[in-house]
Amino acid sequence: MRHVPAEVPLTGGRITPGVVRVADTVRRPATATSAFVAQLLTHLEQCQFAGAPRYLGRDEANREIFSYLPGWVPAKFRRWSDTQVASAGALLRSLHDATRNSGLTGEHPVVCHHDPGPNNTVFRAGLPVAFIDFDTASPGDPLEDIGYMAWTWCISSKATAPPATAQAAQVRVLADAYGLTAARRADVLDAILDRQSRNARWWAERRTDPGSCPASPEQITSRIAWSEREHAYTSTNRLVFAAALR
Repeated sequence: MRHVPAEVPLTGGRITPGVVRVADTVRRPATATSAFVAQLLTHLEQCQFAGAPRYLGRDEANREIFSYLPGWVPAKFRRWSDTQVASAGALLRSLHDATRNSGLTGEHPVVCHHDPGPNNTVFRAGLPVAFIDFDTASPGDPLEDIGYMAWTWCISSKATAPPATAQAAQVRVLADAYGLTAARRADVLDAILDRQSRNARWWAERRTDPGSCPASPEQITSRIAWSEREHAYTSTNRLVFAAALR
C-alpha cells in the first residue's frame, strides 16, 4: 500500500485558510493571484534567490505546491534586535533587486511582497532568512514594502514598547541595511502612515465582504482598531521618526 503523507494544518496565516504542510511541501488553495505568484517564485529560483519558497506546481486537488522552508515563523509581533531588523532590511533589498528588470514589474521599479512582516518571515539561528506567503505580491514601489516593514518590525503603540526615539533608531537601522538613499528616506514616514491607513481600510472592507478570510468579526474589529492606534502613534511622533532618518 502506498504511504500517503499526513497533512498538518499551518495556522499562522491571517488571510488564506486551508494551508497545510505535507512532508517537505506546503499546499494551499489556488487564488486569483496564483499565476503571478508562480511566475514570481520561478523567476526568483532562476535568480538563485534563496529567500523564498520554490514553486512546485499543483497537486491532484488543484492546490498549489511550494517547498517547505524549515525554521521558525513568529506568531505575534514583538520587539526585535537591531541585528534582526538589519537582516530583514537586507533580505528585502535582495528580494527587490532580484525582481528588477524581470518583466514582472510592469511600469514599477520592483515586485513588492506587500506583507513582509515578521509573521511572514522564516527565522533560522535567530535571524530572518526568507519570506513566505506571496499571495499579495505585485509590482510596486520599494517604499510600499519598506513602509510596512518599518511599521511591523520597528514601531509599536503599546504602553510597554520602547520610547519613540528607540523605535525611530531602529527604523534608521532598517533604512541603512536596505541601502535607502537620502532622497527616498524623506518619504519613509508617509509610506509607513499610508500602509497603516491601508491596513485599517482593508480590514474594514472584510466587514462587508469577508470572502474566504478566516477572521471573526471580533478579530476584524480588533485589527482595525490596532491599525488606527498605530497610525495615530506614528503621526504623533512623526518629527521623532523623521529626525532619525535624516
